[in-house]
Amino acid sequence: MKKRNLLPAILLGVLMTACGGSEKNNESLFSFETKNFKEAYQPGEQVSLEIVNAQNKKIDSIIYYVNDIKVGSKKGSEKMSVALGGGKLGYQNLKASIYFEGENTETTARVELMSGVEPKLLSYSLVRTYPHDTLAFTEGFEFYRDTLLESTGQKGLSHFRKYDYKTGKIYKQVNMDNQYFGEGITVINNQIFQLTWQSGIGFIYDANTLKQLKSFAYDKKIEGWGMTNDGKVIYQSDGTEKIWTMDPATQKMTDYINVYTNSSKIKSINELEWIGGKIYGNIWQKDAIAVINPTTGAVEGVLNLADLRNQVKNKEAEVLNGIAYNPKTKTIFVTGKNWDKIFEITVK
Repeated sequence: MKKRNLLPAILLGVLMTACGGSEKNNESLFSFETKNFKEAYQPGEQVSLEIVNAQNKKIDSIIYYVNDIKVGSKKGSEKMSVALGGGKLGYQNLKASIYFEGENTETTARVELMSGVEPKLLSYSLVRTYPHDTLAFTEGFEFYRDTLLESTGQKGLSHFRKYDYKTGKIYKQVNMDNQYFGEGITVINNQIFQLTWQSGIGFIYDANTLKQLKSFAYDKKIEGWGMTNDGKVIYQSDGTEKIWTMDPATQKMTDYINVYTNSSKIKSINELEWIGGKIYGNIWQKDAIAVINPTTGAVEGVLNLADLRNQVKNKEAEVLNGIAYNPKTKTIFVTGKNWDKIFEITVK
């Protein structure tokens, strides 16, 4: 097993720095003092809010806000400290409303809030291996009852199918129109939801017949990547650090979380699976799976599957992408784009 201090190399990549520059209004009279800002904060840590008064204007009072929520006010130019947390991880937007000499103006800045949880390096055991179609550019992977569903990408080749994972026998397949690049799928309320990559449209099918019921337009300007659900809402990734929640009845996006470890944001979140109250997420270009708290976005665990990737023999194989939990066997099935194998594993 790898040591925990190698987790960033396994999953995280480059540390994203914080402390975006201040916006300066009213001819740059005022700005936040950013020299004392840290590169990143942990929940509960204090950020010092102080205003730079470049032209020595007489300040009457300042009202401070974090993410548009008032956190306090001060007379004159007095600074204040605020504990971060209680909201989303990621960038925290700071604002000061400054009242001076009969006028008022605003200035803004931001700092970055990481998770307070150090991810654990998880271990796994290989149960068995099955064949996988090397032409399948895997984008979605999910069990419906005892049958495996798989969605694939690439324009002109995108489809999703029901098949017997033990033999590879296809029960039924739906081919997408050539204009669409198929992406993630999930099954909820006996309906299959499917995303497309950059077309801004998704599709809903009857889970038993695979008959298309309707299409829907994304209500945000995002890309479609992975999907999963908790039985009530759908979770949808868009290739950034965000995971959105969608109401399956209306297809409207209701909220989002930002995915972070205690040292970095995690971007390019791809295929998703709901397992034991957590979101298991592939990270594009990483041979690892992040275990994500669906409420906070904190990465609580990392599963390094590089050894499985090394067992793939197909020279055309691309990245790890495909997580399907089988509740009957309580095992996880993983694969990748154009892989020749599906691996059944148990995770400790």
